[in-house]
Amino acid sequence: MKQFTVIVKPFRAEAVLQAAAEFGVIDLVVREVKGFSRQKGYLDLYIGSEYSLAFLPKVEIALWVEDERADELAAKIAAVARTGRIGDGKVLAVPSAIGEVIEF
Repeated sequence: MKQFTVIVKPFRAEAVLQAAAEFGVIDLVVREVKGFSRQKGYLDLYIGSEYSLAFLPKVEIALWVEDERADELAAKIAAVARTGRIGDGKVLAVPSAIGEVIEF
């Protein structure tokens, strides 16, 4: 199995969850996180003064899929999450620590 960690902008999270459900993923974890990468935060204007937001709000989705279907899922998620602007997010895939899912 492979574990995917998908980090996307909050307004794209629902589309990624829908794509994962259509793909057949039924177990996943969703977290609200903050971070930055190439965009290094941004400047905002509030009541006439500028201030910097170092960390941007993101959504982290962790899910698991069989090795054979991993490349297909990564491509589907990237296609759904991509807006074409900087800071769209990341799809990270690593071998799962557990070879099988143990439900309790």
